[in-house]
Amino acid sequence: MDFLPSNITAYAEAHTSPESELLHRLSRNTRAHIMAPRMLSGHLQGRFLSMISCMVRPQRILELGTYTGYSAVCLAEGLTDDGRLITIDQNEELEDFARSYWLQSPYHTKIDFRVGFAADILPTLTETFDLVFIDADKRNNSIYFDLIFDKLRPGGFILVDNVLWSGKVVESVKPSDLDTAAVLAFNQKIQDDPRVENVLLPVRDGIMMIRKR
Repeated sequence: MDFLPSNITAYAEAHTSPESELLHRLSRNTRAHIMAPRMLSGHLQGRFLSMISCMVRPQRILELGTYTGYSAVCLAEGLTDDGRLITIDQNEELEDFARSYWLQSPYHTKIDFRVGFAADILPTLTETFDLVFIDADKRNNSIYFDLIFDKLRPGGFILVDNVLWSGKVVESVKPSDLDTAAVLAFNQKIQDDPRVENVLLPVRDGIMMIRKR
């Protein structure tokens, strides 16, 4: 996903509010000890997620794709006093790692971690969400969107990560891999959906910001 010029990325990070000491340690230890650290939201994207959450002031947040818990902390920073964040991931092996950092944050009582397949868990949720962050397997983005949409309040927001897919979405040749094809199809689906307004932001690997009308 490092397709933006490195000097531009460095400049953007240098002019972005710093991450907390806790998030810095979480990021460092994820990169040192956990496989596929590129899945981490990281400094710039993490501050973006926090900024959006603080703007929305959500009472209920839903996150699909927990990984090591970095983005959950960032999103939780904007929760109302009685707010809660439900985060779903199928990888139970990372639960203890993520929880060990959540427990050091002011938000540990507000984060509800569910282990399992999102497509199985989403139909069981009865909450109405103000903000949703989708950062799970790309081939199922469309399914997740459909399962979430009726649970999102009017005026609520969905953020979808990796919608530029390392720049592959603008390659001239027809995509040969299923992930790229799925990302392209999802982006077009959102663009064509009259129920939403959307902006595709070239932040890190691309974030699709969607507002329910």
